[in-house]
Amino acid sequence: MTQTSSQTEIRPGLHPLDMIPLFRRRPSSPLRDVVYTGIWNMGLALCLTGAYLMFGSGRVTLSDYWWPMVLISNLIGYLIHLCTLAGDRLLGGWPRRARGLPQLAYRIGMTGACALLGYTLGQALLGAGDPLHLLISRQAVTQVLPLAVFVALFMVVVHLSGERRIAAETQAARHREQLEAGARQLAEARLRALQAQIEPHFLYNTLANVVSLIAPQPAQAQHMLERFIDYLRASLAASREEAVTLGADADLIAAYLDVLGVRMGDRLRYRIEVPAELRAAVIAPMLLQPLVENAIAHGLEPKVEGGEIVLAARVHDGRLCLEVRDTGVGLAETGPVSSKRGGGVGLGNLRERLGTLYGGAAQVQLLENQPCGMTVRLLLPLNGSLPSTTPAP
Repeated sequence: MTQTSSQTEIRPGLHPLDMIPLFRRRPSSPLRDVVYTGIWNMGLALCLTGAYLMFGSGRVTLSDYWWPMVLISNLIGYLIHLCTLAGDRLLGGWPRRARGLPQLAYRIGMTGACALLGYTLGQALLGAGDPLHLLISRQAVTQVLPLAVFVALFMVVVHLSGERRIAAETQAARHREQLEAGARQLAEARLRALQAQIEPHFLYNTLANVVSLIAPQPAQAQHMLERFIDYLRASLAASREEAVTLGADADLIAAYLDVLGVRMGDRLRYRIEVPAELRAAVIAPMLLQPLVENAIAHGLEPKVEGGEIVLAARVHDGRLCLEVRDTGVGLAETGPVSSKRGGGVGLGNLRERLGTLYGGAAQVQLLENQPCGMTVRLLLPLNGSLPSTTPAP
C-alpha cells in the first residue's frame, strides 16, 4: 500500500479487519483471511439484526432476523472474498496496480454485484422463490439494488480508512526509526569525540614515557611500546565496529592497563576475570574503557599508594553483568555520586549510549566498596536477549 497527498491506493489484499491493530498481529495468509471474513460476516449480521430489532415495524424476535442475516451476510462476504481473489488472478494483478477512479469503479462494481447476488441467493435459500426471478423482479431494482450499492460503498470506505490508518502508522514507525537511528549516530559521534579527547593525551604521555625509559630501562620501554601497539590495534578495530566481543574488549583493557602499569609501577595492580564461556558475548564497543579510565583518574591516582582494579564478568538472571571494581579513594574523597566520580563526561556519555542502544534493558549501578573504593556495574542484555528485571545483588 502506498499513500500520497494526491491519491490513495485501495489494496485488494487488505482485509477489513486489518484496520484493527489486534487483528494485524497475525501475518496475512489464505487461511487467516478466510477466518477473518467469517468473523467480519458475523459482526455485520449482528449489527444488521440489532438495527432491524430497534427500527423494524411489528413485533419480531431475535430468531426472526438472526439466522437470515447470518446466511445472507456470509453469502455476500464470501462471494466478495472469492471474487476479489479471482479478479486479481484473472486480470493479472491489475486491481492491485490500478489507481484512482478505475480501481474505485472496479471495487464498487464488483462488491455491488456480489452483494446483489448474495442477497438473492440467500432469499432463495430461505424460500422466497427462484433466484433468477428475484434478480429481475421489481423488488430487486427498488430494494436489493440500493442495498447492494450501500454495501459496496461501505466496503470501499472501510478499505480506504484501513489503508489510510495503516499508512499513517507506517509513516509514524518510519519516523521513530529515523529518530532512533539519529540518536544512535549522535551517541556514536559523542563516543568518537570522547576518544579524540582521550587518545592524544594518552598517546603523548605514553610516547614520552617510552622515550624516558629507552636508556635506563630498555626492556621496560620495549614492553610498554609493544603493549601500546596492541592497544592501538584493538582500539582502532573497535572504533570501526558497531559491536565487539567481550573478549576483544577485555584484551583492549588489558593492553591499556599494561601501558599504564609501566608508568604507575606498583601503584597499579589489576585482574581481569572474564570466564572463557563469556568471551564471545557481544557488546557495544568502548563500554568498559571509560569505566576503567574513571577508576584510575578519580580512584587510584589521588591515592598515594594506588590500588587494584578488577574487571569481572558473569551472568545474572539472564543478563550480562560487567563490573569495574577499584580500591581507590571512593566516594568519601570525590564527593557525591553526581560529582566527577559518578557524573563525569565518560559515565554521562555511557548512560546515554546505553539508553540509545538498549533502552530500558540496560542499567548502570554505582556501588561503594568496603573498606574503600567503588564498583561500577553494567547490566546488559546477553547477546541481545531480553533480560529479567531482577538487579544483581
